[in-house]
Amino acid sequence: MEAEYDLLVIGAGTAGVVAAIQSARAGYKTLLIEKNSIPGGTMTAGGITFPGLFFAWKKQIISGIGWELVSEAAAESNLPLPDFTKQTGMKEHSKYQVRLNPLIYAAICDEKLANCGAKVLYHSMIAAINFTENGANVIICTREGLQKLHVSRIIDCTGDAAATELAGFEVIHPFPCQPASCNCILSGYDCNNLDIKKLKNAAQNAVDAGELCYTDLGWDKNEFTGKILYTYGNNGNHIFPEKPPHSAWGRSDLERAGRASLLRAWRFLHRQPGLENLEIKLSSFECGVRESAVIKGEYTISGEDYITAKKYPDAVCNAFYPIDLHNDNGVTPKHLAEGAIPQVPLRALIPRNSKYLLAAGRIISSDRYSNSALRVQATCMATAQAAAAAACVSLNDSVPVNQVSITKVRSLLLQHKAILP
Repeated sequence: MEAEYDLLVIGAGTAGVVAAIQSARAGYKTLLIEKNSIPGGTMTAGGITFPGLFFAWKKQIISGIGWELVSEAAAESNLPLPDFTKQTGMKEHSKYQVRLNPLIYAAICDEKLANCGAKVLYHSMIAAINFTENGANVIICTREGLQKLHVSRIIDCTGDAAATELAGFEVIHPFPCQPASCNCILSGYDCNNLDIKKLKNAAQNAVDAGELCYTDLGWDKNEFTGKILYTYGNNGNHIFPEKPPHSAWGRSDLERAGRASLLRAWRFLHRQPGLENLEIKLSSFECGVRESAVIKGEYTISGEDYITAKKYPDAVCNAFYPIDLHNDNGVTPKHLAEGAIPQVPLRALIPRNSKYLLAAGRIISSDRYSNSALRVQATCMATAQAAAAAACVSLNDSVPVNQVSITKVRSLLLQHKAILP
C-alpha cells in the first residue's frame, strides 16, 4: 500500500462513494476504505435500494455525482424513473424514490471509482487517527494486519461517526434510538388472497404465546399490521436496538436480533392459510440502521430549521423529505409546507474545531427531528459531494477545512453538476 494520500474517505456507503469520486475527479489522490466487500452501504448491504428524494415540487433539487450513479444504474437495469412531473406534494413521497437493482448499483459504483482513479480497499477499517501539522497519521486494519498512512484530509462516511469519535471530536449517540429494519424477499403468495382477519387473530395468539413480536411483521409494537407481507419483506419490520448500535457489541446484538425476528416471522407465516408456499430469501446481510450517531458540528441543524427551510450563507446542498421519526407505533411523518426546500450548511459537516476532518451522510450535525429527514439517501449523497468539495478547496488553498472559501466550494460543486440552494 502506498503511504501517502491527499484524501482518505472512510466508508464506501451511500455517502462515501460519492465523496471519493468527487475528490478523485478534482485531481486529488484518494483512498476509499470499506469494512464490507461491496460499496453502497444501506443501499446494497442493507437492502434499501430505493434512494430519494432528488426532486421536490416537480423540480430537481439534488443532482451531481449521486444522481449520476442512481440514474445510470436505473437505466442499466431497465428500471423506469418515477414521473416527477406528478410530484405535487409530500404525502406520497415514497412513489418518487428511484427503484434500483442493488448488484447493478454496486457494480456501477465500482466502475465509476475505477474510472476516476480513486483507490478502493474493501475488508478494511480505521484503527487510529493522530493529527499532525498538515493532516493526520492513520492506522488501517486490513487482512494483512495494520497499515500506517499519512493523509492530508479525512471524510468520515461511516454512518456511525466512528472516525470522528476516534479522532477525538464530540459525537452524540441518541438512545433509545429509532428502530432498524432487517430486509428480506418474500414470495410464493398473493396478498389479495389472504384472510387478514384470520392472520390478525393468529398473530395475536402467537404474540400471547411468546412465539412472535408484532414488529416481526410490521412497524407497530402493539398490533398486527402485516406490513412485511404487503412489502414482500422490503423494509417491512422494525428491530429495536437493546444497546446503542454504533458500537461493535451493540451492532452485533442488533444483527442477531434482526435474523431472530425474520426466523420468528418465517415460522409463523408459512403455517398460515394462503402462505403454505411462502419462500424467504436473503436481500441484505446487515440491518438497515436509521439512527446511531451524529457529530457535534460547527452548526447543528434543528427540527425547526429544517421544517421552516432556513436559509444559510454557507449552504452547500438542498434536502427534501418529511420529518420521519420512527417509534413504537411506526411513523407519523411531518410534512414540509408546499414549496419548502430545506438546506444544509457546510458548518454542519465540520466537527467543532476540526481542521482536517469532515463528516457526511446521516451523521451530519443535526438534532433527532431534522436528522430523521436528513438521513435519507439523496441528501446523504449531496452532503458527501459537498464535504469532498470542501476538502479539495482546503487542500488547494492550504487552509483548514473550517476556513475554506464557501464561494470556491460552491464553484467546484457547480463544475461537477451539483444543484445548489
